[in-house]
Amino acid sequence: MPTEEQILVIPESFILSIGTIDGFESDVDRFLKPILASDQLSFRPRSAMEIDPGFKQLIPYVLLEWTDPNGMIKLFTYTRGGGGGEKRLHAKRSVGIGGHISDEDAAMGADAYTTGMHREIAEEIQLKSSYHETTEGLLYDPSNDVGKVHLGVVHRFVLSTPDVKSNEADLADGGFVSIDELRADMERLETWSQIAIQALYR
Repeated sequence: MPTEEQILVIPESFILSIGTIDGFESDVDRFLKPILASDQLSFRPRSAMEIDPGFKQLIPYVLLEWTDPNGMIKLFTYTRGGGGGEKRLHAKRSVGIGGHISDEDAAMGADAYTTGMHREIAEEIQLKSSYHETTEGLLYDPSNDVGKVHLGVVHRFVLSTPDVKSNEADLADGGFVSIDELRADMERLETWSQIAIQALYR
């Protein structure tokens, strides 16, 4: 029997001691810095954490932005397939790349969050472009079972070129789509993508 994945979580009570997040929270320093510095961060079994809203799983959610030669801003978008990802999100379109932070990401004293984010990116896509990275905010959506146990951290990678390809079958139909097209098809997007687009691309 393979050992179960141990994922990075923070108690809900710790987040509430800072404040309330509902939807998109742009004050990164207020929330993320104390969360990542907290001694209450721990790695726990994924199966238990998926059904325990008393803990929030920290999930990097990376938006890949590129501006085409006509000045039109586009985001890398894909359809979640039937692979090893979150089955409750399948068939939804997404603009976020990322996933769980594992205890393996903390090996040799590494910064688990940053290491895990880049591992997830490398697993899911081939990113050949140079980019400028910013951390934009946090996402929390308690309106559904998936959202209740996950806390997203939105990162924006502004790419020099649209040189991105999906690595996994779980990321189908990958490509850059304009903000206007995404707005026109919002109901096909997963909730986090809807919230992120509405917050960052008004």
